[in-house]
Amino acid sequence: MTNFPIGGAIHRLDLSKINPSKVFSTSGPHDSFRVTGDRLSERSKGAELLTSLSFSVSLSGMKPKRGNDNLVDHEEGFDSESKRRKVVEESSPSPPPIPIANPLAGLANYDDDEEEDENQWRRAEESSDRRVEQNGNGGDQQEDEDDEDEHEQGYSQGKRSREVERRRDCPYLDTVNRQVLDFDFEKFCSVSLSNLNVYACLVCGKYYQGRGKKSHAYTHSLEAGHHVYINLRTEQVYCLPDGYEIDDPSLDDIRHVLSPRFTKELVEQLDKNKQWSRALDGSDYLPGMVGLNNIKETDFVNVIIQSLMRVTPLRNFFLIPENYKHSKSLLVHRFGELTRKIWHSRNFKGQVSPHEFLQAVMKASKKRFRIGAQSDPVEFMSWLLNTLHSDLKTKKNRSIIYDCFQGELEVVKEIHNKALTEKKEYSNDQNAVSKLTGGGTELEAAVTETSRMPFLMLGLDLPPPPLFQDVMEKNIIPQVPLFNILKKFDGETITEVVRPRIARMRYRVTRLPQYIILHMRRFTKNNFFVEKNPTLVNFPVKNLELKDYIPLPTPKENEKLRSKYDLIANIVHDGKPDEGFYRVFVQRKSEELWYEMQDLHVSETLPQMVALSETYMQIYEQQQ
Repeated sequence: MTNFPIGGAIHRLDLSKINPSKVFSTSGPHDSFRVTGDRLSERSKGAELLTSLSFSVSLSGMKPKRGNDNLVDHEEGFDSESKRRKVVEESSPSPPPIPIANPLAGLANYDDDEEEDENQWRRAEESSDRRVEQNGNGGDQQEDEDDEDEHEQGYSQGKRSREVERRRDCPYLDTVNRQVLDFDFEKFCSVSLSNLNVYACLVCGKYYQGRGKKSHAYTHSLEAGHHVYINLRTEQVYCLPDGYEIDDPSLDDIRHVLSPRFTKELVEQLDKNKQWSRALDGSDYLPGMVGLNNIKETDFVNVIIQSLMRVTPLRNFFLIPENYKHSKSLLVHRFGELTRKIWHSRNFKGQVSPHEFLQAVMKASKKRFRIGAQSDPVEFMSWLLNTLHSDLKTKKNRSIIYDCFQGELEVVKEIHNKALTEKKEYSNDQNAVSKLTGGGTELEAAVTETSRMPFLMLGLDLPPPPLFQDVMEKNIIPQVPLFNILKKFDGETITEVVRPRIARMRYRVTRLPQYIILHMRRFTKNNFFVEKNPTLVNFPVKNLELKDYIPLPTPKENEKLRSKYDLIANIVHDGKPDEGFYRVFVQRKSEELWYEMQDLHVSETLPQMVALSETYMQIYEQQQ
């Protein structure tokens, strides 16, 4: 405690309560003084803390009273104290003082500074004790390891205690309602719209996420009283809110509907099976002959799917997921799931919804083909086959798509050039024919290019329809045999091509595929509208012999020329170009019967009825 005369009175100043790291000043009408303090702290080895405080007090405009003995004693004590602190300041210099805008702001933080110093001392002592223990006691380290082992053992025991209980005697199994279960739609939570960890309620059929206490499935089990849920990815069944897993074989039929399974032996017997299956509503259906739901103007997708389901190697490939498990394409896996659902004999209903497959198509095609917009089946077939091939191809550029549908064409292109140039520029051209004109030399050069290219389908041109009406004031619907329009590929018939350049083309088939796809170009687009050609095509349903109408390459030794084909699918278009719809005729091999399929409608028909419609696309199978 120090006494200072300020303003004619003696004030007591307690230096222990001043924050020496701050600067403050007070001024009166006759006097002023300044106290400056700096503190430095350093920690070394044993965490020694050196703090130096320096004070300089200047008193101006005042004189101490001579008669006051206490003041004189204080001045003498203060002089000795200032000398001692001056020596300490010279031995450890301090940084210059930092001015503070608010002179009293530092006083409120003094307790915090003391706590920091105490924490530094405590950390220093702990570090020194730790070093001593590490250097002196090896047994303590062993005890720490034992404690860690005990901790890990307790954690593993707690983990085992958190394992899900499995029970067979669930009292809520009778609440499962198989009539409302539909696993054809996307696996998204109906509340959060998330596709992670989704469960299906087996009582109401809705999808919910998670099974924890804060999840939507847990909340639904408490609110609605629905207790049985199946994980759509792992196929495990749980009882909520109790949380135990249900292990009951009576739920296996639900697992088979969620993810149909096929073995190689079962796949080989599919084309021999003549047995009908029964749905839960009592209706009968044929596996592989189920209807597809038309979500919204998606009949162009349905007819292509139904047609490809008749291609036996392609179907067998996608029925077993191990064949394409290496592929990361969502479209490939969705097509495989749809194939297994169509050919599954234990479905709960007699139709399938291709919703998940359509979502994958929209994503892969960047909405070129989407729900709610009618498209061309030929364009969709071409895109689908090429996309599946690119997702499945191996290093040798082979896939199940090319093995089934790829053939080879020899293309001869003749390009005619007309130019007014000098004759000497074409003197060495053997194909040049010169004609003298008044202004120079006009040359007609026919450049011939021969190339071979692979194909997945062949386009056939229909003759133009008649422009005039008959005496009954009705247009005559012409008919043309399939063999006439197949002459396009005999290697002699010339086809005029305008784009990209005017040329004359000749085509010849050099290699026949196992399955040949033909499409008739019925629709022509101009600047104003789309026009449909109503010409009927007459074709055989069985024994289409190609070698009688188009030249085929000679087979290799010990090989038989296979040029006979049987029709397995026929896509037709009914109605106007913009307002019509598509349907398909397919053959069931086990009984050699024909069925007409239009979305959900499936009915048996006669083979003679197949050729009486406006054919748009056909798939023929090579006879073995």
